[in-house]
Amino acid sequence: MEDSKAPVSEHGGETSKAAVLVGVAAGSGGRRGRAATRVLAVVDLILRSVAVVATVGSAIAMGTTNQTLPFFTQFLRFKAQYSDLPTLTFFVVVNSIVAAYLVLSIPLSIVHIMASSAKYSRLVLVFFDAAMLLALVTAAASAAAAIVYLAHKGNARANWLAICQQFDSFCERISGSLIGSFAAMALLLLLILLSAAALARR
Repeated sequence: MEDSKAPVSEHGGETSKAAVLVGVAAGSGGRRGRAATRVLAVVDLILRSVAVVATVGSAIAMGTTNQTLPFFTQFLRFKAQYSDLPTLTFFVVVNSIVAAYLVLSIPLSIVHIMASSAKYSRLVLVFFDAAMLLALVTAAASAAAAIVYLAHKGNARANWLAICQQFDSFCERISGSLIGSFAAMALLLLLILLSAAALARR
């Protein structure tokens, strides 16, 4: 009696091999995607830390700015400080708020490094980074920049005199404090783009 062997389908064998190759490729692609998302999370953490330094530096530089001229009269004392101008006070408050938020968001950024599949927490960060913080920093820095410009140049039509020739130290400090705030604007924009790129990989 002859042994009967079931015919082996060559086509079926090729199909199973192709399925295995596709599965391996998918797994490899998934690992690469998670690694790329983790790298984005690390960069996000670094940018947030730098933005904290920038905003804290701006708030401190502006908040400690004052200058008293060495001459005064019996009735007048020539002094300039940031609290004399509500716009500069707003600048200090906004940079302090943004710095506090960034510090509080750092643990969430660390979570994204460990759990690269997180999605909803990234959406929360994008909302706050874009809709609130970037708008606040832009408004505060732009308004403060306008005041700094008037302090340097004045406005003859409005009869506002330039004060930087007298209060040179005051003007140098308020001008320098803008650097950190504008740098924070750029960093927040990068953070939004990073979060968007990470979400696009989900």
